[in-house]
Amino acid sequence: MIHEEITVQQTITADRFVLRPCRKSDAGLIAMYAGDERVARGTRSIPHPLPPGTIEAMIDRAGAADRSEDIWVIDGSAHGHAEALGLISLECMDRNQSEIFYWIAPAFWNTGLASEAVRALIAANPHHSDTIFAEVFQDNPGSARVLTNCGFDYLGDAEAFSVARGATVPTWTYTLKTTS
Repeated sequence: MIHEEITVQQTITADRFVLRPCRKSDAGLIAMYAGDERVARGTRSIPHPLPPGTIEAMIDRAGAADRSEDIWVIDGSAHGHAEALGLISLECMDRNQSEIFYWIAPAFWNTGLASEAVRALIAANPHHSDTIFAEVFQDNPGSARVLTNCGFDYLGDAEAFSVARGATVPTWTYTLKTTS
């Protein structure tokens, strides 16, 4: 499926939260979490310190009709948790492939939320991808466990630039075939 055909980003239900499109009202809580150096250093794209307006611009991009990435807020409010627990996204690639990215606020680390979010997104497969890729920095074995626990296979080593670190960082790359 070509991403241009995806006009409405769906809400995806999991046991402890829903994955829903970003709202402007999410900016404050997401900025608080994304401004944490531990979160920023675990991503390619979040700068540290977080400049004013960064999250608002991300939310605007997430809602754009011509976006190449769908971003969901992990919203636990219906289950007594915070309205934003983290973010998860799928970026469209060519040949019916996507790449998954995610981060969880530090207060919710080691609770299984990342694994549950990844499983929910894989099960929904909103881009109808045949293959989903993921990468984690090699100094983040917890995120690597999330991927292997969700059925991803190790593909190889690579590198990616981290804005927060201001450096190229070694990564592990993973892949998941969603169709047989």
